[in-house]
Amino acid sequence: MKPSVKILFADDDFKYSRLLKEFLVRNGYDVTYAGNGRIALDLFDKVNPNVVLLDVNMPEANGFEVAEAIRKKNAKVLIFFLTDRSDKTDRLKGFQLKGNDYLAKPFYPEELLARIEERLGHASETVQRIYKVGNTSFHYTTNELITGNTKTIITSRQADILRLLIESINETVSRDLLLNTVWGADNYTNSLALNVQITYLRRALQLDKTLRIISVVKKGYMLCEKL
Repeated sequence: MKPSVKILFADDDFKYSRLLKEFLVRNGYDVTYAGNGRIALDLFDKVNPNVVLLDVNMPEANGFEVAEAIRKKNAKVLIFFLTDRSDKTDRLKGFQLKGNDYLAKPFYPEELLARIEERLGHASETVQRIYKVGNTSFHYTTNELITGNTKTIITSRQADILRLLIESINETVSRDLLLNTVWGADNYTNSLALNVQITYLRRALQLDKTLRIISVVKKGYMLCEKL
């Protein structure tokens, strides 16, 4: 049983959705149903789900629009697109919006269940990780930096950047990797945004004199730790 795992499920096909919801509930999930995209967005903050299941073709706000709005609020919640639109363009769009998976209808409920459990397994490994670097503890789940008795909260995007830098401590992380992993594209606008987020991260880490983020010309950034 997984009573603590909450799913927000949005689809305008009520008969199909009722059956899928009952299946997920029988398998231990707490499922909240939304009949269209607008309702899903209204419920998101209230439900605070671990997983969001989105049909693409919904009235008032389609699945892609809902996912884009959710990603502006939360970078970590799992998003699955469930749709009869299975062409390459739609699948790519789903992943560009940082969806975690894309299932073409019809699919077996057991397949969806397996994919959810597999993704939750990977997520839990990340969530439980606390990074110790220099004199700082970085809590990736809660976006917290703790240096001595001082706690600093950073944004989810900054947390994603810092995780990549920490996992390659004292090595250069390329701009392309940072942009494609954190933003999903390495265009000019995102490149400027990366520069800004690095500035904020440097400020957030300034209490720890053993750490600094340096720019590697024409390559990327490196988090340096003085031992």
